[in-house]
Amino acid sequence: MSIIIDTVQAYLPPKHKRTPSGWMSFNAVCCIHNGNSQDKRNRGGMIVTDDSVSYHCFNCGFKATWQIGWALGPKFKKLLHWLSVPDDIISKCAFDALRSKEDIESDPIKSLIPTFSDRKLPLGAMPISQWIETDLPNEILPVLEYLSNRAFYVDDFDWQWTDEQGFQNRLIIPFTYRNRIVGYTARMVRDGKPKYISEQQPGYVFNLDRQSHNRKYVFVCEGPIDAISIDAVAVMSNEVGPGQRILINQLQKQVIVIPDKDEAGKKMVEQAVAFNWGVSFPDWPSDVKDINDAVKKQGRLYTLWNIVNNIHTNPLKIQLLERAWFKKEEL
Repeated sequence: MSIIIDTVQAYLPPKHKRTPSGWMSFNAVCCIHNGNSQDKRNRGGMIVTDDSVSYHCFNCGFKATWQIGWALGPKFKKLLHWLSVPDDIISKCAFDALRSKEDIESDPIKSLIPTFSDRKLPLGAMPISQWIETDLPNEILPVLEYLSNRAFYVDDFDWQWTDEQGFQNRLIIPFTYRNRIVGYTARMVRDGKPKYISEQQPGYVFNLDRQSHNRKYVFVCEGPIDAISIDAVAVMSNEVGPGQRILINQLQKQVIVIPDKDEAGKKMVEQAVAFNWGVSFPDWPSDVKDINDAVKKQGRLYTLWNIVNNIHTNPLKIQLLERAWFKKEEL
């Protein structure tokens, strides 16, 4: 583990609380240094993983993030000072950060690991769960109808919406990574083009944050709607990029691809075999083309049961079943 992560954990304020998701809250250490009064309401939030630290103050708005492969930035050094870390240890942390950065740059595999910067959602975007507590605008009703038609509930995901021109007929799906917003896609819920307006960074894998440690499988599909339907991850395409493959493998779970029943799904099956991943060919009716279709017609629990009971890991068996799976679609 990094010296930086060890140091942060050692110098955390003694009075802090940890949430089930891993976030720790404590009285923010930054406010008095940024022209605000001392925080007494535990508005400082920090999450520490095996290779990153992210701090956010919900009082003065100060943010500082570091992950393996990054140099120690001035804001993160300030955070260490405010946590009462001695100068000599901060110097050691800075040196360790540079060394890890050099190691990653010299390692062709590690250099493929994507990094993502913060992004903003469309102007005025707010969780739909908050919109329904207000005087509900008529413009949001088609979005709620779309969710209902797709067999979703408001609390299934952090759905967002804005009444800004150009987004009123769109459902906004935030993209998060390590609990930071790094992009979004806004899907048209009525007929019209473009179908999607997206802010997506290269190598991004949707829904990684919701993959809990106690799961046996990580299910991989193409799009976010299918992913949310069963809490899978989505590669936002019919092809898995090199960085995406690394991010998925880092979850250290059995990876199972669930292809759409169309021509594009064939590519993901080919890659699954090449990556030594498994594939599921669920026993779906002929009118079911993808995961969300299955959930709408058969329910979430039965869909998951069907997926799990049709997992295959033998490359030859996958190739034989693939022919039958896509042949049905052609017919």
